[in-house]
Amino acid sequence: MTESQIHDLFERQQAHKHHIRQTTATQRKEKLKKLHVWIRLNDQSICDALHHDFRKPATETRLSEIFPVQGEINHTLAHVSGWMKPRRVHTPLSLLGTGSRIMYEPKGVALIIAPWNYPFYLLIGPLVSAIAAGCCAILKPSEMTPHTSALVKRMMAELFDEAEVAVVEGDAPVSTMLLKLPFDHVFFTGSPQIGKVVMRAAAENLTSVTLELGGKSPAIVDQTADIGDAAEKIVAGKFLNCGQTCIAPDYLLVHQSRADELANAMASVIGRFYGGDAAQSPDYTRIVNARHHGRLEKLLADAIQKGATVLAGGQVRDDNYLAPTLLTAVTDDMEVMREEIFGPILPIIACENLDGAIRFVNAQPKPLALYVFSRDKRQIEHLLQNTSAGGVTVNDCLLHIANPDLPFGGVNNSGIGKAHGHHGFLAFSNEKAVLRQRVGFTPLKMLYPPYTETVRRRVGWLMKWL
Repeated sequence: MTESQIHDLFERQQAHKHHIRQTTATQRKEKLKKLHVWIRLNDQSICDALHHDFRKPATETRLSEIFPVQGEINHTLAHVSGWMKPRRVHTPLSLLGTGSRIMYEPKGVALIIAPWNYPFYLLIGPLVSAIAAGCCAILKPSEMTPHTSALVKRMMAELFDEAEVAVVEGDAPVSTMLLKLPFDHVFFTGSPQIGKVVMRAAAENLTSVTLELGGKSPAIVDQTADIGDAAEKIVAGKFLNCGQTCIAPDYLLVHQSRADELANAMASVIGRFYGGDAAQSPDYTRIVNARHHGRLEKLLADAIQKGATVLAGGQVRDDNYLAPTLLTAVTDDMEVMREEIFGPILPIIACENLDGAIRFVNAQPKPLALYVFSRDKRQIEHLLQNTSAGGVTVNDCLLHIANPDLPFGGVNNSGIGKAHGHHGFLAFSNEKAVLRQRVGFTPLKMLYPPYTETVRRRVGWLMKWL
């Protein structure tokens, strides 16, 4: 689309948002139900689009793209009526005679920018929250997954008028054109580097933002962990979607007494999950494109050149294949420990104790997720109290994102704002404070000027007792 066409679309939505904000809970539910039905009827088309984009297995698409969206819709259908109702709040004694409540009004026109790694879920999930809040939305899918982008464009054309929900396709210059516009909210999912660009652009219009970013999310395994159980869960969480998951374990910190046992167990699990050659497995995704594949090759080559040991995997092929790879003997000067990997490479680091692992984590920017495997409740609580992360799963990976009653999002470098369920509804809503005062005499009138001695005594009493 040209800049003029984008501007015209934005103006149409700005004009239409006043109508959409008046929609009732019943009307918003009807839209969500139609969305749910469309996804169910087009299940295979969604799977086909993602397979064409980066050979994502259909079962994995259903588990990680379709099922979470349908779950988000179902949860919202069950609760949106309650979310929309004004909430009464306490009145302090100093405001005796007044009543206060919070009203939830839609912010207006939202821009939702999605990444390529979960191109369906990370576009439609925020849209569910925007619809629930009563917003119009322009969706910007990733140009790196063109088949999914085209499917979503068709989907929205069949379900909504462009004045309410529209899809704008294109590459970085299109995103730049969109970000110049004074949206009422921007919901962005992507890297911290691009997140800074989005936030800078939003600041020009004082637009609120939700930034779902990433970072190096650690997994910590202490000496009490069930090694077989931890190995399965870490391998499943890391190599889902070929490691291209914002909350995938980025590196592994393990107690030195269990390091060899865990590494060998994980190598065995990889073979069980994907066979002797993962390139032949129908259940293993590919890297999204040659550029990202090349970046990961360089990360791996740099680690090996600086002394890392490839315990499992390491094979690369021209079809954007990189085997599930475990690295040991990694050091801080390797690029795999300096940047978010976002691929199927897992560095393993042995630690003397839990406090050593905590110091290591706290020396890095705050991660989007943190995982701990332990059977010691005191150690788990110690870790939770002494580290900061957007979310934590104990004795598993990724699962905190699956509970719609939990807020999902990062902290500082890994994100701003929260999403999913009620938290997603709030992201696209303005919480409007409303105080109602009685007509006529009120106690506050006793404090009006002129500030006589009597008034000053009343203020002194107020300060002392209230």
